[in-house]
Order: sequence, then structure tokens, then C-alpha cells
Amino acid sequence: MKTMGLSHLYLVNPKVFPDPQADAMATGAIDLVERATVCRSLVEALAGTVSATALTSRRRDLATEPTWARQAAVELVAQAGSGEVALVFGNETAGLSNEEVSLCRNWALIPTSAEFKSLNLAQAVQILCYELRLAAVDIGAPPHVTEAGDPASHEEVEALIDHLERAVVGSGFLDPAKPKRLIPRMRRMFSRAGLEKEEVNILRGMLSSFEK
Repeated sequence: MKTMGLSHLYLVNPKVFPDPQADAMATGAIDLVERATVCRSLVEALAGTVSATALTSRRRDLATEPTWARQAAVELVAQAGSGEVALVFGNETAGLSNEEVSLCRNWALIPTSAEFKSLNLAQAVQILCYELRLAAVDIGAPPHVTEAGDPASHEEVEALIDHLERAVVGSGFLDPAKPKRLIPRMRRMFSRAGLEKEEVNILRGMLSSFEK
């Protein structure tokens, strides 16, 4: 990360932290490890971000199609002009769950050989850090579009989803005993839309009006 100019490391529920082995391996970058932010959940780690991309090597049962790592990096660098963005990696053993992937706006794949796809976590992180660096050097600072609204943060979109769920249960549209996949599908739709703060406020205002 430090080699590629990145410095904000978030650890979700680390098994051991601080860890002498991690310190020993972080030659020249111990400051980055010492400043790492430890979070209890991925939701907490993503608070305040305007976009997050999950990295996974497996095809998922998700409506959104994956992008290649290079394109994902280009999009993240462009979105970084509007606020904090994140790359999300799973642990070495199990990777990311479908639920964790669904918390991210996009998901990406590294184009490995079909015959042998094995990459350990450190290798995957290095590849994506390199792609981010390459994208930042290639396109420079993203242009400021005055007509565009501020993107909604992760927690603002999640609050909208919670409000929507309360409203559809209260109206009788959704049976909480048989929720099926309504809320996950709505979350994916909002992720694809890339909601702005004003749009979230409009939708929540509409829901409040319907609830009355």
C-alpha cells in the first residue's frame, strides 16, 4: 500500500492486533500498520464512503455484473473526487460472503488463468494498489462537475433501505415472515443507481408521506 501511495488501512475484526508478525513484515511501513483503523463490522468500516468495490475470485449470484480490476480502479479514482472510496478484501481463508459483497456498490475480478486462479490476499491487494496508482497517474485529478450533486454516503443509503423496509412492512406490501429477496434486490438497484444525497432525501420524504 505504501509503495503505491495509499495509507488508509481498515481492519475488520482482526484475529490478532497488534501483531508482532505483521510488524515484522511491514518493513518500512510500520507507520501504516500502527495507524490502521480497527472496526467491528464491514458496515462500520464503510461508514462515510461514497463507493466501495469488493474483490472476489468467485462468480456470485448477484444481479450486478462484475468488472475487471483495472476498470474498477479507474472508476474508484474518478469517484474519489467526491469523497472516500474503498476496496474491500476478504480474509485469506474464506474471502467475502455474499452479504459482504452486497454492501459494496461494485465487485471486481482479477483476470487470472482459468486453469489456475490461486492468489493469496497480499498478492491481490498489491495488484489492486498498483491498478489504483496506474489509474491515478493516467487520468490525474478528476474534473469537478458543478451540476452534479454530492453522492450519498454508505450510511445514508443504508438508512434509506431501513426506511424502505419499515414502510413496506407497515403498508402490508412485504410480509416479514416471507421477505423473499425484496430488500437485497432494492439494495442492488440503489447501488447501480449511484444515489446522490438529494435523491436519498427525496425518496425518504416520499416514504414518510406514504407512511402518513
